Amino acid sequence: MTQTLRICHLYGNLMNTYGDLGNILVLDYYAKKVGIQTETEVISIGQDFDASRYDIVLFGGGQDFEQKIISKDLNDKKAALTEYIENGGVMLAICGGYQLLGHYYIGANGDKIPGIGALDHYTLSQDNNRFIGDIVIENREFNETYLGFENHNGRTFLGKDEKPLGYIKRGHGNNGDDGTEGCVYKNTFGSYFHGPILTHNGVLAKRLLSIAVSRRFPEFDLQQIADLPLEESRYQVDAAGVKRVQN
Repeated sequence: MTQTLRICHLYGNLMNTYGDLGNILVLDYYAKKVGIQTETEVISIGQDFDASRYDIVLFGGGQDFEQKIISKDLNDKKAALTEYIENGGVMLAICGGYQLLGHYYIGANGDKIPGIGALDHYTLSQDNNRFIGDIVIENREFNETYLGFENHNGRTFLGKDEKPLGYIKRGHGNNGDDGTEGCVYKNTFGSYFHGPILTHNGVLAKRLLSIAVSRRFPEFDLQQIADLPLEESRYQVDAAGVKRVQN
């Protein structure tokens, strides 16, 4: 019998400014390597989100304009999305999606865009400044290093029960002050990493996939996923930052 994971691309027609669809392609790639199929559905404005239907949710990034458009509709989905998160559903939220899972986001023009408060963070804006450039963080819980590129005006401050995805080795991260980047709450992962994040960090992609597979197929041998070779862009980290390695 074919084993299939269901992926929800939340507002995938609006919140995909930085090619966040690539994260889904990476998850699909690794899943197929161990004989698991994936089905992806875009859930957007006016469509219900069924918390019991999906194994993985991707909530990508967008500009202030798109965030304002989806803000009201997102609050209509607040109960179902909060249920999904609290029940341990796997979610990857990038940039604007990450911000809107929190209480609110102050846009570049000063407008307060409400989030759903499923996570206990909030985001302020900067005056005439953005955090742009290569970023390297260390996840101390798993002793892993993640590489990426950040480009955001927002300054996010984590709240109760949120752990950072990692601690800054290079770059600015959540707010440029406290040395953190991203968040982890239960099985929800938030980040400002573009690139997309999973294309450069296969170890994180395999982690998300393993969690989702273990929930949907408890008897599945997760060692098969752990043993997969990492297929990712060739980067190395040195004292000067991130350099691409030529093949």
